[in-house]
Amino acid sequence: MAKILDMPKLSPTMEEGVLTAWHKKEGDEVNVDDLLAEVETDKATMEFRAFDKGVLLKLLVADGAEVKLGQPVAILGKAGEDVSALLSQVGSSAPAAADKAAEKPAAEKPAAAPAPAAADKAAAAAGASVEVPQQAQAQGPVPPPVSVPREKGSALDRTEREGNGRSRAHASAGRIFASPYVRRAARERGIDLQGAQGSGPGGRVVAKDLDTMASRPAAAPASANGHAVHAPAAPAAPGYAEPEVRPLSMMRKTIARRLTESKKNVPHFYLTIDVDVEKLVAFREQINAELEAAAKKAKTEEKPAKVSVNDLLVKACAVALGRVPECNAQFTPEAILVHKRIDISVAVAVPEGLVTPVVRNADQKSVVAISSEVRELAGRAKAKKLKAEEMQDGTFSISNLGMFGIDAFSAVINPPEGAILAVGKVREEPVVREGQVVPGKKLAMTLSCDHRVVDGAVGAAFLAELRSLLEHPMRIVTG
Repeated sequence: MAKILDMPKLSPTMEEGVLTAWHKKEGDEVNVDDLLAEVETDKATMEFRAFDKGVLLKLLVADGAEVKLGQPVAILGKAGEDVSALLSQVGSSAPAAADKAAEKPAAEKPAAAPAPAAADKAAAAAGASVEVPQQAQAQGPVPPPVSVPREKGSALDRTEREGNGRSRAHASAGRIFASPYVRRAARERGIDLQGAQGSGPGGRVVAKDLDTMASRPAAAPASANGHAVHAPAAPAAPGYAEPEVRPLSMMRKTIARRLTESKKNVPHFYLTIDVDVEKLVAFREQINAELEAAAKKAKTEEKPAKVSVNDLLVKACAVALGRVPECNAQFTPEAILVHKRIDISVAVAVPEGLVTPVVRNADQKSVVAISSEVRELAGRAKAKKLKAEEMQDGTFSISNLGMFGIDAFSAVINPPEGAILAVGKVREEPVVREGQVVPGKKLAMTLSCDHRVVDGAVGAAFLAELRSLLEHPMRIVTG
């Protein structure tokens, strides 16, 4: 029996996604766990795989379509099976509603302010009025609509009736076949989709069609009598260039939503320390030298990967969290959860924004193992190949911008975690040792704390442990 395939939840925070490419076409046989499509979610490009076997009878969305969680995307069944009933069911559900919503103006106009009764009667008798702009309505009382009398059979009356007739005919014959995502992207790029024939099923306009249509000018708005209205162009300043319009990706939408919620709902406070890391840098160089010597001894052609300061920080934070577990916690409305596992989320910059792959049980791993895992996770993050479970359920985060030359900064907490450590670059500057000013290396770090979970004294205790570990780096590996 044929069944409808809905868009599954491919990441823990997914609410919608862009179906970037189908890997099966109509009429193809499908087995369990076959790759059906790739979907760009808020985290990465995920694989949409089959849970059943059969024949792919109908694709309900095209490549490049924006799809809501649970929205029907395809019909799977037996070859030659009648799916007309399912198509009717799909046509009367969410996709149709989404298309209708997309066809409405971006900002719905509120009802006009009530006009005096006399003006209402005059407008009704005349059969037309001038609509009050939305901005004017929002600013306060407005004058009654201005009526324009039209004598029956007059040229003005004939022009209006003919224009209205053309508008109705155009509305019935000029439906645009495109997903809400494509419609919005077209509006943002100034592309008129009216009458467009796309490369998708049934002439549907898909995302890749917008590139070939980008040079087509948008239609001019029509006046009440059906004629196009061309507003005079505002004089451009010398050297002015139109901005590049970049539609929001799923990842950027989620970053905007989650971090806004974090700053709005999580009471942040910040603790900053400046650590002497001269011994830490020397310790890192020692580890890398030993790795290189071991590789030469084993006569391996491939050069060993080098341990970074950030790898040592991940291990040091894991050890410090084991000693101050109150920082390895999260807030819930019923209780504070103090985690026994230490899973460090490491912020990784990707072209679309930021992802946070998680190093599981970081306290139980060596610095070299952490270095290898972070490098592998970061590589797959940039290729958008991370799995959903690799980006969720961290207990503490580290965000390092030192490689970009940043001295110090404050990071936004990644809910539901209770804290995040922002790390700057290793700075060479004078320090005082034994009463003498000598060259030194310093590293600024700021701990952002959720005050519902971490109090100032707790955050300070964690940073004191972290400072002790970094200034005596052998303790990082010996505990």
